[in-house]
Amino acid sequence: MRIKEFVKTFRPYKVLEGNYRIWLDKNENPFDLPLEIKEEIFKELKKVPFNRYPHITSMPLREAIAEFYGVSPKNVAVGNGGDELLNYLTRIFDGNYVVTTPPTFAMYNFYARLNGIPVVEVPLKRGFIIDGEKIAEKAQKACVVFIASPNNPTGNVQPREEILKVLDTGVPVVIDEAYAEFSEKSYIDLLDEYENLIILRTFSKAFGLAGIRAGYLLASESVVDALYRIKSPFSLNVLTMTAARVMLNHYDLVKQNINYIVKERERIYQEFKEYTYPSEANFLLMKLDAYEFLLERGIVVRKLDGLLKGHIRVTVGKKEENDELIKALKEFVENVGDI
Repeated sequence: MRIKEFVKTFRPYKVLEGNYRIWLDKNENPFDLPLEIKEEIFKELKKVPFNRYPHITSMPLREAIAEFYGVSPKNVAVGNGGDELLNYLTRIFDGNYVVTTPPTFAMYNFYARLNGIPVVEVPLKRGFIIDGEKIAEKAQKACVVFIASPNNPTGNVQPREEILKVLDTGVPVVIDEAYAEFSEKSYIDLLDEYENLIILRTFSKAFGLAGIRAGYLLASESVVDALYRIKSPFSLNVLTMTAARVMLNHYDLVKQNINYIVKERERIYQEFKEYTYPSEANFLLMKLDAYEFLLERGIVVRKLDGLLKGHIRVTVGKKEENDELIKALKEFVENVGDI
């Protein structure tokens, strides 16, 4: 048996072992669903036959999302997390390579390489802003361009004027809006104007449903049709679809949690603004090499490397978790000074 050489170059996921008290490393929502909403989900699941496959193209959830946004279900695709959709989006368009804008979400690069597609990188400018003109130049022979807004791991929203420069090329452009609810800034309004625009979203962050693995995209009918021509059938299970549909009816709770997280985000930022970049997501990028220091105190954050070596990304947690984070980081800054 021979494993492909390029597969051996991929770094496996690091599983952190240990009894850590506070997990602020995965940009998860700190709030679980209230028991009454879980009971509502369970009540709906009682009506679902578990011996039957789910809808072949997940239409019940697509219809619910379409109603939520006021679009047609033909403009919606759903996946087993946004990652599944990224995998397909690297494959359905003609072109010579994928364009990314580092430092950004690593999975764009991962799925391109996995599918044997070269990656052309156009690094972010000062302030982590995309260079629309340079991306447009490189996009001419690209199959797809990936842009995250708010960007992960930097937390900033990309300027509309720069996005438009890229969209005007006509090349497929995926705007990853996984954290858009925390910024209240979106490019969904451009969907009618640009057939090449694809908006990627998730139920994992603002909706607090990371455990059910549900992502979705909004795009033109032609893009959604192409995706479902190669997408695995029955890929979204009935439990996932039911939970996501129920939560769409409780956006008041989602908004309440967003407001809490944004308030806490700003509190942490004000404490460490000398070392922290402004964010419009549910996390903060910090120029503090404090990963090991925090780990020793039972606090897990994301250690960054590459262009952001020496930085950490910190998910905003509950107030009591953030209090401990702030206390530990103050100790780090005052006594260690490794910044």
